[in-house]
Amino acid sequence: MSMWTTAMAGAAAGLGVAMPVGAMGVLLVQEGMRDRRGAVAAAAAVAVVDLAYAAVATALGPLVASALSGVEAWVRLVSATVLAVIAGRGLLALRQTRSEGRSAGSGAGSDARSGAGSDAVSDAGAGPVRTFTRFAALTLINPTTALYFAALTTAQGAALSGGGAGAVFVGGVFVASLAWQQLLVAVSGLAGRRISDTARAWTFRIGYGLVAVYAVKVALPLPLP
Repeated sequence: MSMWTTAMAGAAAGLGVAMPVGAMGVLLVQEGMRDRRGAVAAAAAVAVVDLAYAAVATALGPLVASALSGVEAWVRLVSATVLAVIAGRGLLALRQTRSEGRSAGSGAGSDARSGAGSDAVSDAGAGPVRTFTRFAALTLINPTTALYFAALTTAQGAALSGGGAGAVFVGGVFVASLAWQQLLVAVSGLAGRRISDTARAWTFRIGYGLVAVYAVKVALPLPLP
């Protein structure tokens, strides 16, 4: 039961970082509309980078937590604050984007979405290996992903200190991230068009909502003065 709970925690963490459909999500959707094989490789690349970040953070997080023994409650509070900031910034960005879209008109929003994927269009027809490498590099340079997993695993150092628990957590992250990315590819291939603004907004709400829930979970119980 404990391992099952750890796996579910990893899956929730993976969805929390994967579900908000930002620039990478848009590129995945566009890739799926052009080349299914390339899109499958791209989705795998994003999930593999999530796996790598989660593995490194899970390995180092318990060590950091151990070094800070005695002030665990404050470490959890700092980690929860980082997660809350990530969630807040993501939700604020969604609100600002929707406000700008309403003021600029739907045509401008469509052009902006097309511009975000212009680099991907230039690589249309590239082999799966090249597409995998390109998407892995784009995901790797995203500092928010690294910060997200570092904060999460440092706060849960004791729970993930065992090798088995850490591996199960990382496995949950990978499976959930891969499943979500591949779902995006499948939906884009079937729909043959960009994901709607409404659906994209809900992925932001759910994804960053999961991050916010994690922030509250990590923070409690609050340190006493």
